[in-house]
This record gives sequence, C-alpha cells and structure tokens, in this order.
Amino acid sequence: MARNAADCIDSRMKDHAEAGAMAATDERTRRAAGHGGRAQNGDPPRYVEIKQSIVGALRSGELKPGDRVPSEAELVSRFGVSRMTANRALRELSNAGVVVRRAGAGSFIAEPRPIGQMIEIRNIADEVRARGRAYRARVIDNIAIRADQRSAALLEVAAGTRLFRSVIVHHEAEFPIQLEERFVLAAAAPDYGAIDFHETTPNEYLTRVAPLERVEHRVRAAMPDSGTRLLLGIDEGEPVLVMTRRTWSRGRLVSHAVLTHPGRSFELSAAFSVDTG
Repeated sequence: MARNAADCIDSRMKDHAEAGAMAATDERTRRAAGHGGRAQNGDPPRYVEIKQSIVGALRSGELKPGDRVPSEAELVSRFGVSRMTANRALRELSNAGVVVRRAGAGSFIAEPRPIGQMIEIRNIADEVRARGRAYRARVIDNIAIRADQRSAALLEVAAGTRLFRSVIVHHEAEFPIQLEERFVLAAAAPDYGAIDFHETTPNEYLTRVAPLERVEHRVRAAMPDSGTRLLLGIDEGEPVLVMTRRTWSRGRLVSHAVLTHPGRSFELSAAFSVDTG
C-alpha cells in the first residue's frame, strides 16, 4: 500500500511545496508589519519557527506528554522575539491540541489518546474532535482510474472497471495519525472523485451514498517504506499498524481501504458482551 502512495508523492510534493512557499511569502510580508515576529527572507514567520521547534522536540522524544514546554519569557529569550509572538505560538499549539496551558503553572505537552474502534466504524474526524483536538486532512490524490489486475482483485471486479483511488493523510492537531489509501467502485459512488475531502472524509461520504451492509477488517503490524515514513512523519525502523477494511453496500463490494497508523501512538480497542446462557 505504501508503495502505491509513494508513487504520487514526488509529482505532488513539488506543487504542495510551491504553494506553501507562496503562502509563507505572503505571511512573512504581513508578519513583518508587526503581527507575529519578523522573518528574514526565505525563513518562516518566527511564531511558526517556535511551533516547529516544539513539535520537533516532541517527535524526537526530547519532549514527552506531560512535559512542561518553555514559557513565553523563555521563548522570548531563546528566539529573540516579542512576547506577543511567543504567545501566539503557544496559543496556536494549544488550539491544535498539542499543548495544554494551565493558569499559573505554564504550558505542557498534551496527552495523546488516538484510539481506534476496531468493530464500530467511526468517522476519524469525529474521533479526533471528540478528544478535543483539531482535525485536518491532507489530500494527496483523488482520481478516477481503470482497474488494473491488482485493484480489480481488491474489489472483485473485472479489469478495466471504473474506480476511484484516493490517498489522504489524516492529522490530529499537528500530527499525522493515519495514511488512508482507498479504492472505490465508481458505480456505487459516482461523485467520489469530485468530493473535497478537506471538508468531509471518505468514510462520512460513503456512509451517506452507499449505506454499509457488511464490513471486513484485517489488522497487522508492518515496517513502512520510505514513502509511508515521509507521509506519517516517522523514523526509519519504526513500525506501523495497518488495517485493511473492505465494505459492502447493496449486495456488492464497494470500497477497499488500507489504513496505516504510526505504531507508537495508536491502538485498537473492541468491547463485546459474552452470552453465558
């Protein structure tokens, strides 16, 4: 799965980077007017630099959930910025759910709780928001294709059947928590390729247009390839948890999804009652 996701990274990362660079240029111009810390040409705004420093320390393990992060005064001294800029960085990290700010005590790395329900199918955006975190999606691909031998086998259709293929990275706060690659039967969801998956999720859309009748789950641990590591922001040698999910609607198989999660920060849970009678 990761190998297929990686196929479209190089061609799209360039466009993504160029768009980001243009946005950063506009942002720097505005910040230079005194609204968020001056940035030298080619550098991100200073409040973004502070956020990146804290997030980087968390990803590297230097900071862990519950650890205190530098105070506004410490950030002012370390980065040479105004208190307003330091406050903005901490405020945005707090809004994103990365840190928790406690009056009189300071700011602390929030406790991550990404738990997926293995039996119940839930919308990942709703799961993230239910934990009080900000959700966002990065859409890598959403295109119409003709099924090759592999994708035809996954959806149990003839080669050449019209399908949609989407690749999306789901984020909780600042962190990618799921890489989703999905093949969808176009006949069951003809508008899938036109849907803006920044605004809704494939799960939410498909539940609406192709009500579930049957679901099949398979879960395994795996070592990701370089493309998956890049998209999930994980280090070489770090394992992932891979869930394969197939769904049926109106008597036919309509979706095959591979959901890949960083192994360090994700667990699956299930609860059921046992009939003892």
